[in-house]
Amino acid sequence: MRAETNKNPEAYSGFLLLNKKPGFTSFETLNRIKEAFAPSKVGHTGTLDKFASGLLIALVGRAVKLTSWFTGTEKEYEGTIRLGQETDTLDPEGTVIGEAEPPSPEALAEVLDSFRGNILQAPPAYSAVHIDGERASVLARNGMSPEMRKRPVTIYALELRSYESSLARIYVRCSKGTYIRSLARDIALAAGSRGYLAALTRTATAGFTLADAVEIEGAAIEGAAIEGATLYGAELYRALRPIDTAAFAALGIKQITLDEITAAKIHKGFPLRAILEESRLLQRQIPHLEGETGVGLFDVRGELLAVIEKKPFAGRSPVLESWRYGYVYARAREP
Repeated sequence: MRAETNKNPEAYSGFLLLNKKPGFTSFETLNRIKEAFAPSKVGHTGTLDKFASGLLIALVGRAVKLTSWFTGTEKEYEGTIRLGQETDTLDPEGTVIGEAEPPSPEALAEVLDSFRGNILQAPPAYSAVHIDGERASVLARNGMSPEMRKRPVTIYALELRSYESSLARIYVRCSKGTYIRSLARDIALAAGSRGYLAALTRTATAGFTLADAVEIEGAAIEGAAIEGATLYGAELYRALRPIDTAAFAALGIKQITLDEITAAKIHKGFPLRAILEESRLLQRQIPHLEGETGVGLFDVRGELLAVIEKKPFAGRSPVLESWRYGYVYARAREP
């Protein structure tokens, strides 16, 4: 029986490291999180295909507004490429549309270097990329051939772990927006063959790893009411992580700890420009943040107050006026 949900959407805030299992869509997994933490908002930081598994990060409550800072990070994968065949979806669920002899181990290893670094990549036709306001996957399923324009991505690391019986196991560390299905296709073509991604596991996002994730299928069986919220298993509630200094360190985002007076001004809604002009601490540290797209402001207890980010300069003081609130995370304190 479902317990009465907490009617305060701010009741829960933080993020979950989930281990998505193959055979479930990302949205099916997230729907269980939405039910558990309703009516708090729930968002994701990058979906995984149904056949894929691995780390899926869900944001809950106020943390949803931090989505862009989570999604902009690099990711790590372990995948298996099936050489000799290519499917229309570039995964094991599609229809075979091309065949060729699998390449030799030497030919396969030789082409990998051309995919390391900054490359141009065409997303799969069966993807969520929008073309003229419609998802490419919808167009493809309706028998159309959407034009998938190449776009820049970065492959920081690419290793061939093994190659047996036409199955190549690879490790990839890449930038946001990289499609491993496209990478599998393109590697096979460069080696004079055809290929699709037979299996995929996301092992890390920024500094968060699959080893720390919880398996939602196992944690979401029995109903349990905890502090007024409807949860499916106490493990799920305990797995909710706070947006704290450790989270920002894992994301690689710079942090500044503010004194209580300055923190109180953020709680009270003071404009950032006024805070920057009055805080000697920020005046000392801001000039050393060139190249940073976002900075987390924390209070002395380690609680996130706000994220500030650079904006185009249009004023007298380029050092101070080029920053704005990206998102004020702190809730106003009771008087």
